[in-house]
Amino acid sequence: MSLIKIKDVVKKYITYGTVTMALENVSLNIEEGEMVAIMGPSGSGKTTMLNILGCLDKPTSGEYYIDERQVESLSSLEMAQTRNNNIGFIFQQFALIDDHTVQENIELPLIYKNLYSERKDKLSRKEINSRVLNMLESLGIKEHRFKYPYQLSGGQQQRVAIARALVSEPEIVIADEPTGALDQKNGREVMNLLVDINKRGKTVIIVTHDENIAAYCNRRIDILDGQVVKDSIKV
Repeated sequence: MSLIKIKDVVKKYITYGTVTMALENVSLNIEEGEMVAIMGPSGSGKTTMLNILGCLDKPTSGEYYIDERQVESLSSLEMAQTRNNNIGFIFQQFALIDDHTVQENIELPLIYKNLYSERKDKLSRKEINSRVLNMLESLGIKEHRFKYPYQLSGGQQQRVAIARALVSEPEIVIADEPTGALDQKNGREVMNLLVDINKRGKTVIIVTHDENIAAYCNRRIDILDGQVVKDSIKV
């Protein structure tokens, strides 16, 4: 059974009476444990696809399922819960909060998770600290836990962003141009981390225009003018 299923998805934007078709009748399935690159030039629709896959936006029409749950029929609260429980995001510019320490940045998804959880499912302060420390240790940044983002290098900031994406133990990790703000060395390290995450069973979806990044993935989906024009699996 597919972890992600998209069927005949259309996304339109209307600006001052002008209709822009961002996605047009897109259908695809992503299986659990895949590592997928979504490729396309600027304006191709790949960012719109990321927003829909990440439950940040709903399609104009069509169907989207995560674990057989129909996403576009969910309320705003249910969308937020699905996003928090099922999906971890890694952004090109890290999206860390400057006046929060590394530890505080990483624990944010767990705090939000508690907000949306029943009392019996809430994590204790001890459990939150334990999860954050495990993430810090596994990504080699434990010694930076009390520093602020501006005190870290780009590579270290991206590791913090990865830790934040993984701390809530999501099924799906979505990365938007994850090496775009990094030099080659740090970019390779981040991609190797994402490969390791995928090997541990996470479904990893990377939105990129970079052929070198796509080469790390076992599947590549090319989008042009809002349509899937190629869907290939590496042999």
